[in-house]
Amino acid sequence: MGVGKLRIGGAWSGVLEVEMDDWTVAMLREEVANRSDCGGPHCINLICAGRVLRDGDGTEKLSQLGVKNNAKILVSKVSVDQQGKSIKEEFLAEEERSNKLSRLKAAATSLAGRHADGSLPVEDFNLELENQSGEKVQLGSETDQRAIMMGLMLHANAKALIRREQYRDALEVLTMGEEAFSLCNPKLIEMVDNVPILQIDMVWCYFMLRDISWLSVAGIRLAKAREGIERAHGKESTRLRILQGGRYPELALHLRMELLEGVVAYHSGQLQKSKDTLTSAQAKYFQVPDETLSLLMSMGYKEREAKRALRMNNMDVGSAVDFLVEEKAKKAQKREENLRRQKEILEQKQYGTTPLKKAVDVQKLNELVSIGFEKYLAAEALRRNENDSEKALDDLTNPETNAALQNEVISRKRKRLLKAKTSATENLMSMGFERASVEAALQMFGSKEQALNHLLGQPNENAVEGTNPSDPLPVVPRGTDGVSGEADQVDGGLNGEGPSSESVAEERDVEMEDELTEELQNADAYSDYDIEVTKEGEAITEYLALVNSAEKA
Repeated sequence: MGVGKLRIGGAWSGVLEVEMDDWTVAMLREEVANRSDCGGPHCINLICAGRVLRDGDGTEKLSQLGVKNNAKILVSKVSVDQQGKSIKEEFLAEEERSNKLSRLKAAATSLAGRHADGSLPVEDFNLELENQSGEKVQLGSETDQRAIMMGLMLHANAKALIRREQYRDALEVLTMGEEAFSLCNPKLIEMVDNVPILQIDMVWCYFMLRDISWLSVAGIRLAKAREGIERAHGKESTRLRILQGGRYPELALHLRMELLEGVVAYHSGQLQKSKDTLTSAQAKYFQVPDETLSLLMSMGYKEREAKRALRMNNMDVGSAVDFLVEEKAKKAQKREENLRRQKEILEQKQYGTTPLKKAVDVQKLNELVSIGFEKYLAAEALRRNENDSEKALDDLTNPETNAALQNEVISRKRKRLLKAKTSATENLMSMGFERASVEAALQMFGSKEQALNHLLGQPNENAVEGTNPSDPLPVVPRGTDGVSGEADQVDGGLNGEGPSSESVAEERDVEMEDELTEELQNADAYSDYDIEVTKEGEAITEYLALVNSAEKA
């Protein structure tokens, strides 16, 4: 590259002529310090294109770091005290960040383990894998299911970080997601486009961090992503087009991929390849016309969903409206399905778990009920026989084992009622009522609420001052979906069947689990393709200008 000029501003202003292929950051820092009264090289920061230039191992040249002729360098002064403070703050922030990432990975592992193997979930929701049509799918073994669930949760969390422009954290979470996907059978991963999209997201983070040190890795990742996208979507997206009924959800994804390929080619010195790829990306770039957006918003649609619909349908208004109507219907159906599944989970908790800690299979239970067996009895037969329908049917039709099942159901019901009564008694006694009065009230009225109303209507010198009939009664902590339940609804720890749901819940990192599942609850089949391309458009213009400038030089 030879001699180049750097325009310096900030703590010292001027123009420096430097050998771009020979000078390091340390040499530049020392030269700027000598020309200013900053107090030495250790007292200044050099910032170029929004990135702090660091000395590194002292061997990387300015040209290798992406510093170009006529680049603008901002010099900021750092006092010794501030430097020491900033180092300490940076260390503490890094420690906190590392701790949070560790918690995030542990929470993802825990959630995937609870929801991938048929175990009874602690929460009142269940994580399930779906295809692009919204149909439930079972991919591979239990290990594969767990790996895919964990990868999807981490990828969704990373996307949220990218939207908040926290690219460094997003990159860490994407790396964990990539590791999770790698534990799955490669043949299964080849069938879906999740991993290729994750690779593109990783390179996007490299780009937004403006870290040229990732250049060689970025090229490899993009090559893998392109191959994976073509395998999953078909040549020129023909397979995806059929699946999506003629829609174009992948255009923004391809635009981002081609932009990044053009950037990598430019920094690798492949100017013609860079120009061709960037030109192709530019042809895919589109902005939602204000008139079209205004038309959809006048129909009552919000700006974000209107833009999304137009992008997914190649700016065709009619198709966008159809898309919005379909999506609304799908969301309503999804809500109904989620409510049904929540009721199923609460019901399953009443049946306990199998010897291998699995939930009773509701579908098999309904089949047995449909041929005339009592529900709790059929559930106990399935629970005992590890959800084996044939063995359960044998036990139900055998008089001896049927009698044993009935005794077990009666015993479980008694334990459940005793547990509920004990909990209610302790709860009411904690308010200051005497045990004898509490037990008599519960015996008379049956429910805790009615017993409390009765006790409050009688004078009681031992009652806690300030107790109010409207005070809320304790309930089991709310699940992520906001559904709550009384403690006596859960019966997973009886008869030596392992820890109860309450004890398991105490070991959960609820904050991290909520953070992971929040994104999934709002996700749909198009979430991975929902890219706002404003930054991409700006980058295409920037790099095409750089390519044209380099060609003329």
